[in-house]
Amino acid sequence: MEKDNNKTKIKNVAYDYGISDFLAQLNKGAFLTTQYAGENNVMTIGWAQIGMIWSKPVMTVLVRKSRYTKGLIDGSKEFTISVPLNCDKQKELAYCGTVSGKDENKFDTQRLKLLESEKINTPCLDMPGLHYECMVLYRTEIKLSDLDEIVNDTWYHDGDTHTIYVAEIVNTRFVNK
Repeated sequence: MEKDNNKTKIKNVAYDYGISDFLAQLNKGAFLTTQYAGENNVMTIGWAQIGMIWSKPVMTVLVRKSRYTKGLIDGSKEFTISVPLNCDKQKELAYCGTVSGKDENKFDTQRLKLLESEKINTPCLDMPGLHYECMVLYRTEIKLSDLDEIVNDTWYHDGDTHTIYVAEIVNTRFVNK
């Protein structure tokens, strides 16, 4: 499906479309958006994987237990990933990675517009790039006792571990403005 909205081109693509662009941008950050019980939130992620599990295309993301976003994902069991391409969103990525959505509406303060998803309730961000609509299949808490000692010492010295979410990618779109 391809549609042209006032010079914005949106096309549905395969889950692995532009994977090298996804990985290159992930080092700089991507946006994870979720929505539950009338609340929307967006946060920055830098760790994610795209792959195939259980014969389904999946996105695996890690969200710290202390993050406001975690409760929203746990409630809705869905999220979107928006990967900015051909646009500069570094200021917004930095901000959304440091300010909590429980303290303020980051969509308003950063002038982030929403783009309705096609297959889930949670919207994507309206910007050029790749957009993944994801439904949680599995989640698990990282157990510090099971981690490599170097990983534990480097990333979890304060005990604030991640929840790992494995989610089916139910739709992928490429937006070009």
